[in-house]
Amino acid sequence: MSALAVESEPGQGWDDLVRLWEETDAPEGCKVEIIEGIITVSPAPANSHNKVAEKVQRRLYTVIPENWGVYQTLAVVVPSRLGMFIPDLVVAPVAAVDEPGNCIPAAAAELVVEVTSKSNASNDRIKKAAAYAQGGVPLYLLIDRWVPGGPTITLYGEPKGDVYRVLRAVKFGEEITLPAPFDLTIETSIFPVG
Repeated sequence: MSALAVESEPGQGWDDLVRLWEETDAPEGCKVEIIEGIITVSPAPANSHNKVAEKVQRRLYTVIPENWGVYQTLAVVVPSRLGMFIPDLVVAPVAAVDEPGNCIPAAAAELVVEVTSKSNASNDRIKKAAAYAQGGVPLYLLIDRWVPGGPTITLYGEPKGDVYRVLRAVKFGEEITLPAPFDLTIETSIFPVG
């Protein structure tokens, strides 16, 4: 099953999009996001996808402060890009999640991690990267299992406008190090391919 996109009516504002997002009745386990003003429903990720996210999450818990959390289903909003995304992992202060609702502003996140799925990898590579940068997420870790040249991990940082600087890019099997405040090296040879 691939992603399904539903375009909103022309001229709908952010509040209308969010209301439509909240009312979307998708099958359990599906991810419902707003990507550049389009409601997108994606199937639940494959087991290998979840294994990668779990391995990163386990490593993050060894270095984050007690007052931060690692969240798997927390929506990150960037209204200026008409975006509400549900990354595979979001690291944010617990206080940011204490607010009512089911989302946080992108600027509240310290790190966003996306693991690509074959059917919608381009969203993670292009649209979400631009939105996370514009929203002020300081670090974006893209674990791209479907890039044509072979699986890669790219760490983006230093957002300026809707563009990140590539801080480091490695192939699966190599280590990648996240800078402060994480100071964490992740061994990527443990990631399943495909």
